[in-house]
Amino acid sequence: MIWSFSKRFGVGLGMAAIAALPLHAQALTVPVMEHATEDWDTCGQGQVHGLKSDGDGFLAVRTGPGSQFDKIDEVYNTDKVFLFDQHGDWFGVLYGVEEIDCSPITGSKPAVRPGAKAGWVHRDWVRVIAG
Repeated sequence: MIWSFSKRFGVGLGMAAIAALPLHAQALTVPVMEHATEDWDTCGQGQVHGLKSDGDGFLAVRTGPGSQFDKIDEVYNTDKVFLFDQHGDWFGVLYGVEEIDCSPITGSKPAVRPGAKAGWVHRDWVRVIAG
């Protein structure tokens, strides 16, 4: 993958920064972060795949990177997700929109885009298609 996840953790948010986030982002226990990189886009693109039709049929979107976090939404096979963050086997994603600007930034910040939803999904069910 083009973007490096090795420096993506340990970024704390103050209460003022959390209060400034949209309500959907505030619902996340662990915010999805957009990280500054040198000359690289801040996100990749993925597609939900491999969900069995005889199983649940959806991939749970959670408030943080782990099954112990609350489920806040569902995504389905072929849904597009934009990959911004990673913690272990969990991707921090934005989704629910066709396109997202992932241009390089100068400082790390919460990943927020108009109309996009944010959350965490298990990487086993996401095929990285760009990034």
